[in-house]
Amino acid sequence: MAGRDVHLELLIGRRVLARDGRSIGRLEEVCAEPQGADLLVTEYLVGSYAVLERLSAWSIGRTLLRFFGATGQRGEYRVPWDKLDLSDPRHPRLLCEVGDLTVLKR
Repeated sequence: MAGRDVHLELLIGRRVLARDGRSIGRLEEVCAEPQGADLLVTEYLVGSYAVLERLSAWSIGRTLLRFFGATGQRGEYRVPWDKLDLSDPRHPRLLCEVGDLTVLKR
């Protein structure tokens, strides 16, 4: 991906695929740190609870998600920047096993 621009606004909400082709959730947030005049992407948050971490609305959000049928069984993950293949930004894909990812706290 070096030397290629990816428009982050087009990534948010895209389904992230595991190596076996199944969806692990939607990309909800891109985390970055300042590096000089640029921002360096450090990780991606994927899954239904990832958006709640961004909004800091855990207790209310969990209740609402359960009310609407989200069980949280699929998982919510932190994906390191180098573990997500963005060569096709419309279909982001993991470069590692799902089990290698950090699961977000519920």
